Amino acid sequence: MKKNLVLAFLVILIAVASCSFTNKSFENDDKDKLLLDLITYVLERGHYEPKDIDDDFSVSVFEDFINVIDPTKRYFLEEDIMEFEQYKFQIDDQIKNTEIGFFSQVYDRLMLRMDEATGIYKEVLEEPFDYSKEETIDIDYNEQYYATTKNELKERWRKQLKYATIGTYDGKIKNDGQKKEDDSSYELKSSTDIELEAREVTLNTLNEFFDFVGDMERKDWFVQYINTIVDEFDPHTYYFAPRDRDRFNIGMSGKFEGIGARLQKKPEGAKIVEIISGGPVWRDQKLEVGDEIIKVAQDGGSAVDIVGMRLDDAIQLIKGPKGTVVDLTVRRVDGTVEEISITRDVVVLEESYAKSATVLKEDKKYGLINLPKFYVDFEDYTERNAATDVAKEVDRLKEEGMEGLVLDLRDNGGGSLKTVVEMAGLFIKEGPIVQVRSSGSDREVYEDKDERIQWDGPLVILVNELSASASEILAAAMQDYKRAIVIGSKQTFGKGTVQNVIPLENIVRGNEFGDLGAIKLTTQKFYRINGGSTQLEGVKSDVIVPDKYSYIDLGEKDQQNPLAWDEIPPADYEPWNGYIDYEATIASSNERMTGNPQINLIEQNAKWLKQQQEETTISLNYSAYKAEEEKDKEQSQYFKSISEYDSELTFQSLKYEEALFMEDEVLREKRKRWHENLAKDVYIEEAINVLEDLMLNNIRNAKVASVKG
Repeated sequence: MKKNLVLAFLVILIAVASCSFTNKSFENDDKDKLLLDLITYVLERGHYEPKDIDDDFSVSVFEDFINVIDPTKRYFLEEDIMEFEQYKFQIDDQIKNTEIGFFSQVYDRLMLRMDEATGIYKEVLEEPFDYSKEETIDIDYNEQYYATTKNELKERWRKQLKYATIGTYDGKIKNDGQKKEDDSSYELKSSTDIELEAREVTLNTLNEFFDFVGDMERKDWFVQYINTIVDEFDPHTYYFAPRDRDRFNIGMSGKFEGIGARLQKKPEGAKIVEIISGGPVWRDQKLEVGDEIIKVAQDGGSAVDIVGMRLDDAIQLIKGPKGTVVDLTVRRVDGTVEEISITRDVVVLEESYAKSATVLKEDKKYGLINLPKFYVDFEDYTERNAATDVAKEVDRLKEEGMEGLVLDLRDNGGGSLKTVVEMAGLFIKEGPIVQVRSSGSDREVYEDKDERIQWDGPLVILVNELSASASEILAAAMQDYKRAIVIGSKQTFGKGTVQNVIPLENIVRGNEFGDLGAIKLTTQKFYRINGGSTQLEGVKSDVIVPDKYSYIDLGEKDQQNPLAWDEIPPADYEPWNGYIDYEATIASSNERMTGNPQINLIEQNAKWLKQQQEETTISLNYSAYKAEEEKDKEQSQYFKSISEYDSELTFQSLKYEEALFMEDEVLREKRKRWHENLAKDVYIEEAINVLEDLMLNNIRNAKVASVKG
């Protein structure tokens, strides 16, 4: 593999920046200006595709920053926005001149409006909500205008608070009814008392939220402004404040204390985008990807509404020491709302490592390797990495007599490029795996130069919309070589870029401000060996099968400011010649999937979930609210039959793992649960069907049959 030029490029960048910033003169209390100047410098000279900081850039920063700090339009008035508009075409000039007038004015006004908001919500919550009234709320805040008067703003708060309270009101009525069922002597509360209790819950939630926000410092808001500027370059370039960088480093170390879920900021709350195997959420099986956390409480305490809260601040509330309990109010993908209690624990990323199983179908045995990420110890590559681990699992599966291999890359968000190249080399004799280009540089072709083939039998790769970056490189390479058949979503995530983390204090000579944090900077772009980028387009599956995410916006194309798709000349490679009729196998699989009742049911569910997300107008009339909730519950129950599917395949742990079960009951339970879920997985079932077809189409098998004949 050719030497990576990124390190040399960054060394030059840092050297030039050090000289450039030696003579910079700022007041000691003006760290913000230094930070703005420094980050802008790095972005303009180090980003893969620098943007022109012009009037268009200014407009984008203007709109995005206001949306970031007031996403539900419940603080600013229209007059505020009109006043801010004096800066709409000036932010680019302010950035170039290291001025922060726009930020300062917006910040000062926000503090004033948030102070006024405390009086508004307390006044609104003094009066009972009339749940018999026919009225609705539209929660698509992006399409709403700003309130023109304070009375109009108060009415907006009233509806938002009624919406925030109606679920609590409903829950208390249900709980009261359950108590009556359990104890006939119990006296039911009046609807008036229940309504009052529900309002008190919302009041406590808002009080805690505003207390929490009140503790934030000006520098915390400035980080939001910096990241609004940074985010204009692409969705994966990000500034880490010192505290954030520390958390990032902890995450990279392989363990942390929390609930074991990765979150994404949304206007409606914090959306779960990944569940970490082995963590509390994974063990409890109470939450799933797509659920949105809207309130957070500490072990039975008052809940804090995190809608509109910064993601980092919401995470601070959600995470905590091992053994403590956090209560999460969650809006499910299907629209239902419920409270889930999770006991925090040390989240060890052992389940991020490769694991395998044998799959028995009639008299045939196949292998399955699940790879959640392309992991590596950057301090010591020989310590543990995805490529060497997968190679070990392949050897173990061969010893157990597998006749075909499924490599499951679903939900694999990527990782180390080096491991991708080495892993691809397990399945081909030699040749290029991926092309990489830095800004202003010629392409580099990363190759497998080892002629050994770890596995030359039938190979299937499973992907979905959450398969990203390194997993897309591997799937694309195997697809281009026609070495494997890719089964999964219409396309993978579409992240075709690579980032490097640069500590900013290393760039400034004679730094008087201490830790300046770091910037995660997009510096390169990936390309398939056929020349096409994986950016935006991802990898198109050979056999397309729907899943619950098929119609939900999850990919790179749904992020803000993604880099564009493009292509470069293809690398020099020869397709794999180990299959007799590659295309016939794909056609046969597509035909099976088209008529599969389970697949049709999954697609129905995916379309229904999309429909639920698009319904942004919600009734604040309790009878209508209940009727809609019952309807959703009935539909949700209908789709639960998806999890009752039985593929009639048998899954077994490998012999070395069975020996470990004697001393590790937790591992035994994890594998048991994994096998149970695999048996319900129609995608695994089809992967095995494809392996059967590939066995018939495999040249090696054909030669063996010919010799026997």
